[in-house]
Amino acid sequence: MVHKSKFVWMDGELVDTENAVIPFLTSGLHYGLGVFEGIRCYSTENGPAVFRLTEHMERLADSARILGFRKLPYTVEEMCQAAKDTVKANGFSACYIRPLMYHSSPNFNLDLNIGEAKLGIAVWEWGTYLGEEALERGIRANIASYTRHHLNVMMTKAKVTGNYVNSTMAKTESARLGFDEAIMLDPQGYVAECTGENIFLVKKGIIYTPPTAAILEGITRDSILNLANDLGYKVVEQPMSRDQLYAADEVFVSGTAAECTAVCEIDFRTIGSGRMGPMTRAIQKDFFAAVRGKHARSAQWLSYVDDPANNGFRRIEQTDNALNL
Repeated sequence: MVHKSKFVWMDGELVDTENAVIPFLTSGLHYGLGVFEGIRCYSTENGPAVFRLTEHMERLADSARILGFRKLPYTVEEMCQAAKDTVKANGFSACYIRPLMYHSSPNFNLDLNIGEAKLGIAVWEWGTYLGEEALERGIRANIASYTRHHLNVMMTKAKVTGNYVNSTMAKTESARLGFDEAIMLDPQGYVAECTGENIFLVKKGIIYTPPTAAILEGITRDSILNLANDLGYKVVEQPMSRDQLYAADEVFVSGTAAECTAVCEIDFRTIGSGRMGPMTRAIQKDFFAAVRGKHARSAQWLSYVDDPANNGFRRIEQTDNALNL
């Protein structure tokens, strides 16, 4: 269930959600010329807190640079403040945050040098992406017939809006076949990632995950790696084949939307015991402790919406501090 927000942050000011619109003749819409982030704000004993906010906004700026924007209208610090302002304006204790920076040009020329970057930030209440039951029972997945982008066809390190047509086609195929999620292979036939999540397998007490060259290096993925290390687990990054997934003791995925979720069946093959495994459970437990302010990692990973530095809503004007890229 998605609960509608009251306000959206659009280029420096909070506007009513129904007024957060862009012209139909916008190059970003027609050509997929935009970059975005998925961020979660969690309810904690100290109020709403955004998980790894700075890292997400830094990646948004990196994505914009990779896509080809030369000048960004806001700094990372301004974007972080805008996200907090938007959460606070809507009164959410927990929510999903979606910043979107898109190219706006009156000239429909395939040239990023013509036009400018604009930014919007929306928030809404959104529960577990793959379903509340999935956090306990796990999900069913299949190997997609669609291949993940070749790293010289699309920029795999950037969350470019146009990239997600690939994910959408794979996810839709998976849903129509009766699965919860699709696992995508890279152009060489090795396991890459899911449509919106990174993937891990466990075999004989060791966690394996694909190397970073052809995947989006998820911020939740990085968090999982840190938590696994804290628990004393060995993690190996190496190429993985689909049959290694079939023979795994455990498989799980991570992402802002999916959080940390077990995969208990792939291509009609039961993974391990067919239930969430002990290592996945331990990591999932620590992950939710961390995002809810109850873990040693919480202090470095959470940005509280109501902290003293957040002085309330404000219009953020374009300044000379804007990033020149």
